[in-house]
Amino acid sequence: MKGIVLAGGSGTRLHPITKAVNKQLLPIYDKPLIYYPISVLMLAGIRQVLIITNPSDLTSYKTLLGDGSDLGMEIEYAVQEKPRGLADAFVIGREFLAGESCALVLGDNLFHGQSLSKVINSAKCSVEQQGGAVVFGYPVKDPRAFGVVEFDSRNRVIGIEEKPQFPKSNYAVPGLYFYDGQVADIAAEVKPSARGELEITSVNSAYLNRGELSVELMGRGMAWLDTGTPTGLLKAAEYVEAVQSRQGYYVACLEEIAYRQGFIDCSHLRRLGEKLKKTDYGKYILSIADEVERVNRA
Repeated sequence: MKGIVLAGGSGTRLHPITKAVNKQLLPIYDKPLIYYPISVLMLAGIRQVLIITNPSDLTSYKTLLGDGSDLGMEIEYAVQEKPRGLADAFVIGREFLAGESCALVLGDNLFHGQSLSKVINSAKCSVEQQGGAVVFGYPVKDPRAFGVVEFDSRNRVIGIEEKPQFPKSNYAVPGLYFYDGQVADIAAEVKPSARGELEITSVNSAYLNRGELSVELMGRGMAWLDTGTPTGLLKAAEYVEAVQSRQGYYVACLEEIAYRQGFIDCSHLRRLGEKLKKTDYGKYILSIADEVERVNRA
């Protein structure tokens, strides 16, 4: 399975912060926002990732992430000339996907929770083994700003509406989706909505009409934070700081995840930590390497 991070857009809800800086390059506490969605793909064991961004921000992402080899990954890049909707990611990424299954994660979404790895790996296995698509439902107080899942009396999914004025449930669809190898073909048939965009809801509805869409509900203990507003950025930073300072474990430390997933070995992890040893982030990476070496010596 391959991964796509959609990190384009103009971030107008964050102006003037994003007038000169891409939204996904803004800091969430101690690391760039894009680290968080990339970490989700890595936790699913995905090593081949396409970053889709604006023409003006391409160089910045290449400087930040390179070709992915430092993390034992393969990172490629593509340009979205202007915002054309989430489903446009599959049109742009068609050659990259080459008919393989994929996970799409939005660059401004942050997911965290004890069961996150279990949930996303279950979705990955389902798509790889059975085909179809898996999306998620997350309970929110006001779902009108999101895609919303509609259920029948037996809790079976019967519809997904995009930003409905009168939502038929309080389960929003967060920005994480798993699809089989047909998704690029399906996206190519999607017509622009009234907003002039290729809606991801249209892709999901196509799978639903085929009887090939599953919706997994995210319940208590799972955090989904949308960072598209100044308040969202602040709350996300406060959340990450609280988790890291109280538990001592870092959220979305890509170097640690790369090691835990077997993408890199301990000596490689230590080299990455040495490059950042003047920062708390680098010291944390080195502490992981120290712990591993102590265990190996015991």
